[in-house]
Amino acid sequence: MFRYIESKDAPPPFSNYSQAVAVPGGYRHLAVSGQVGVDINGNLAADERAQHEQTWLNILAILASDGLGPQDIVEVTAYVTAPSGVPIYREIRDRMLNGAKPASTLLIVSGLADPAWQVEISVRAAQKID
Repeated sequence: MFRYIESKDAPPPFSNYSQAVAVPGGYRHLAVSGQVGVDINGNLAADERAQHEQTWLNILAILASDGLGPQDIVEVTAYVTAPSGVPIYREIRDRMLNGAKPASTLLIVSGLADPAWQVEISVRAAQKID
């Protein structure tokens, strides 16, 4: 099982994530490339909230295709293009992670590869090898 590290000698997390997550030996690792709010048909979600939702649905679909779920995510790196996206990101992340608390980094950037994209998220996951 993962070991969640919370040091009293460093500031606590600003929202629902862990300061660090240790993955023991005997686990396989999966890196999921940055996902955006585009559906399987190439349609960009209509607004910022919908883009966040679709981004997480894409991540969870990729994880599921390899037998993994939100509980297996150990690290999240997210990019939003506006400060207004931060509370939306946190709300949807917490719901989609369903109680999991991976390590997390969130950046506000001036733009992504397509100017219409408002969020991009990549994750790293790990699962015990049987």
